[in-house]
Amino acid sequence: KVSGSWGSWMSRTSPCARESILYGAGGSLAVGLLHFLATSDKEVLDVGFAGFMITTLGFWFYCRMNNATRVVQQRYIQEGLRNKVTTDAPSGPS
Repeated sequence: KVSGSWGSWMSRTSPCARESILYGAGGSLAVGLLHFLATSDKEVLDVGFAGFMITTLGFWFYCRMNNATRVVQQRYIQEGLRNKVTTDAPSGPS
C-alpha cells in the first residue's frame, strides 16, 4: 500500500526537485516573455525551454551542493559533541 502523494515521495527522495522545477518554470516564463518582447520572434518556445533547463539544472546543482555542505557540517558538529561528551564525562567514584 502506498501512502502519501507523489509530491511527498519526491520531496523525500530528492529534496531539491520541487524547488528546482518551480524556479525553472518561473525562469522559463521570464526568459520567454523577455525574448518575445525584445524580438517578437516566433521561437519563444525554444528560448523558454532553454531557460527552463538552464534554470532548473542550475538551481538543482546549487541546492544539492548546499545540502551536501549542510550534511558535512552536521557531521562535524555531532562528532565534536560526541568527543566533548566523552572527554568531559565524569570519571567513576574516587
